[in-house]
Amino acid sequence: MFGAGFVEFKLDYPEKKPAFRPFIRSEPDEDLSAGGHLWRINCSMYQDHDKSSAGYFSFCVTLVSKSEDVKAVFEAFLLNIDGTPSNIVIKRCVKFYEPELTWMFSQHVQRSDLEMTGSTTGFVRLMCGVIVVSENPKPMPPPDIGNHLGCLLDSGVGTDVSFIVDGEQFPAHRAVLAARSPVFQAELFGSMADATMPSIMVQDIEPAAFKVMLRFMYTDSLPEDVELGNPPTDMLQHLLAAADRYALDRLKLICSLKLIECVSVGTVGSILVSAETYNCLELKKKCFNFFALEKNFRKVVSTGGFEILLQKFPSLAAELRRVVIKHAKVNINL
Repeated sequence: MFGAGFVEFKLDYPEKKPAFRPFIRSEPDEDLSAGGHLWRINCSMYQDHDKSSAGYFSFCVTLVSKSEDVKAVFEAFLLNIDGTPSNIVIKRCVKFYEPELTWMFSQHVQRSDLEMTGSTTGFVRLMCGVIVVSENPKPMPPPDIGNHLGCLLDSGVGTDVSFIVDGEQFPAHRAVLAARSPVFQAELFGSMADATMPSIMVQDIEPAAFKVMLRFMYTDSLPEDVELGNPPTDMLQHLLAAADRYALDRLKLICSLKLIECVSVGTVGSILVSAETYNCLELKKKCFNFFALEKNFRKVVSTGGFEILLQKFPSLAAELRRVVIKHAKVNINL
């Protein structure tokens, strides 16, 4: 727990040399409240026999409330006659308080220092403050909105739209989808015909990929890779296409980063097609660097993925040729 409290303390001082004076206690209704604890300020004045013009204040800060050990910062400073803080800081220090124990410290204060505050009425005004800092604050619980929205999706409570994907039906909430995707917002709340339809047909997306995408929109998380397939490359490419279609930039980036880890002789051709189709520059760079190694290139050219690459994106052949010649120094025929 963290908290702070301040109280103004008024102390009369004699015009002549000060002798010992009993403690002047703050009243119970003036006790300081800071960090869930109560504190009481006591003060007295003593004569310094070695200095004719000097005396010193003795402060006693008491932890009144019953509590465990508390770490606190105490500060006291003089106030000018107009109530503004004086440049004279009496004390500031850190202390571990224990129940039923007091904390005392002393500080010399010249009479000339008192006069500098502008006081002519025989008393000085002090501002005393306590700042409590907990050594072991209670940990903040992790956010759980994703869990709650995921349960909402699973329960089907309040759904107001359904998506039909290759014969499979997926109920959802228009407001959630609109909040997550500008494409869904325009589709479900704009002037499009789908805005008034209870069921919407979705083409060109695999049902399994649509289901994973839908859950991501509610929970902001993907299943473990083993749940995406073994290997997960195909599912990630389907999700990348869906994320690009519905402008889910975070999902698109996650899929791209995961696909970077999946680049191999057998997958680089199809992954490069996805990278080029959905403008994933880092993923494309990773594929090109993989191709640039001669040992990889000679294996890749004989795969079906590479043939599909040349068929769909003949322009990539020229780029690949330049990259391979520059780095691998091999003879190729593309």
